[in-house]
Amino acid sequence: MFSSGWLYLAAMILAYGVANLLQSIAAARTSHEQRFRPSLLLRLAGHRTYLLGLGFQIVGFVLAFLARRDLPLFLVQASVAAGLGVTALLGVLLLKWRLPAAEVLLLGGLGLGVAGLIIAAEPAPSRQLTMVETGALAVAIVVIAAAGVFAVRLRGAPGSVVLGSLAGLAFGAAAVASRPLAGEPLSHFPVDPLLYLVLAHSAVGQLLLGLAMQRGSTTAAVAAMDASAAVPAAVIGLVLLGDRIWPGLEWMAGLGFLTTLVAVLGLSWYAEPQHHHEVNQGPRSRIGERLSVP
Repeated sequence: MFSSGWLYLAAMILAYGVANLLQSIAAARTSHEQRFRPSLLLRLAGHRTYLLGLGFQIVGFVLAFLARRDLPLFLVQASVAAGLGVTALLGVLLLKWRLPAAEVLLLGGLGLGVAGLIIAAEPAPSRQLTMVETGALAVAIVVIAAAGVFAVRLRGAPGSVVLGSLAGLAFGAAAVASRPLAGEPLSHFPVDPLLYLVLAHSAVGQLLLGLAMQRGSTTAAVAAMDASAAVPAAVIGLVLLGDRIWPGLEWMAGLGFLTTLVAVLGLSWYAEPQHHHEVNQGPRSRIGERLSVP
């Protein structure tokens, strides 16, 4: 079944890949933030590179929003992770990164996992959330932000992983809210609380992602974000939003999602601090290690 969502999905992957690269360069050039403060976003906004990356992220967000009108969350959220592969490819071509064999293998697994999900996903509209479910998304904003206040004390790759995971939970909640919202007429958006939940979760996620990237490892931050954004959203989509898998392809969807998740977590495991803010010894990684250009 052809759906315009497939075109939006492909363009989204490219947009997020470019956004990851540009925002990480800007984060490396910005003074290190020790606390959970929105002022970091203001300082980042002073960099043209960050603003350009933010522009690509907004484009990716809009494309993901449009893709979610028809495509299930387990596919769209897992496909966001494929942007990390685009980031790596651009790093190799433009910044002369050198990827070890383990990361090349993991990036290949990421691509195969997403391909399996694309084959297994059945396009279908979402059902609407109840008032209780909408309220739970509102509570989630407070919980995620409160966790970020404590997680910001972590340094190095662990800080990147924890803060990136919290950013992923925020972006995942935004995805859950946007799936039913995308099916509504545009004229209903201003009075729909889901719109404001999408915006609030996205803002919290953006701040947490900036903090995560400052702690050293772009790969760890983005991989952890993608993993934590994909899993809860996929489960909620299948249980509450009516997401569908083609009959007989449940095994492929499960295998594809597991492969994608393992690849993303593997990239996080192989990551080490790459920016000038942190110095730490750890497993070898080359994705993003040259982002701390002067």
